[in-house]
Amino acid sequence: MTVKFVTDSTSYLPRDLRARYDISVVPLTVNLDGQVFDDDALDYSPFYRALESTKSFPTSSQPAVTYFVDAFSAAAAKGDSVVGVFISSEMSGTYSTALLARDMVRETYPDAVIEIVDSRSNCMELGFALMAGVELAEQGGEMSDIIHAIESRIARTRFIFVPDTLEYLRRGGRMGGAAALVGSLLQIRPILTVVDGKTDVFAKVRTKKRALDEIVAAFKRDIEEKGGLGGAIVHNIDDEIEGQRVVDMIRAACDVDIDVTPIGPVIGTHVGPGTVGLAYYTVEEMCK
Repeated sequence: MTVKFVTDSTSYLPRDLRARYDISVVPLTVNLDGQVFDDDALDYSPFYRALESTKSFPTSSQPAVTYFVDAFSAAAAKGDSVVGVFISSEMSGTYSTALLARDMVRETYPDAVIEIVDSRSNCMELGFALMAGVELAEQGGEMSDIIHAIESRIARTRFIFVPDTLEYLRRGGRMGGAAALVGSLLQIRPILTVVDGKTDVFAKVRTKKRALDEIVAAFKRDIEEKGGLGGAIVHNIDDEIEGQRVVDMIRAACDVDIDVTPIGPVIGTHVGPGTVGLAYYTVEEMCK
């Protein structure tokens, strides 16, 4: 059985993995002052430079249904099955659009096998879930087992990150104005995570340094208590130096060397430049 995997751009899946496994990525976009920025661009710096120079707040858009229809139809026409894993349905309408596209494609290809999975997250927490299915498909796994592998990995992942400011969360409606104001006045630095498909508070500290220390400590604690590390990646938003700093901290504390992957305009719009985080999964299920 040949399985075609499809995801969206908020996975920020490294391009070497996309090429190696022929993974299709449907792009979300961001509109800022009338200019549209592709979330799947090779270079995110034009968006972040534009963001620096304006007081406007960007608006993000999910992919058009035609992107999904084209990807699903191309696979169905060849007799391939499709597995799509997408950003949390609590964060975007992308998942719902993928379901609509599936039904549209089945009108032409009634026997098409198209499975759509809500990752309940974004960034490489989404990417790692997708890769669980990819890895099993490479081994010849059945469709039911592939879906189970994806869902099982979702339960073994964590994404923790610290924004440089609460302003983008406030303006994007991800944090109430009062909460953002109080946090700023008290100099509270929240460490954020994703629980049940929504952004949630993982911990609260006073400084960004303490936040990064806590992220590394939580990572070390999880891999020690949950059977070891499956995989990990550091994310940064327009701040390569801070991303590398986290890599160095992890290497020193856990003797683990991992890559850094930047985050594009869609997620960057809601948490802001200067954000740094860590996505990873363990061998055993974690309590989120």
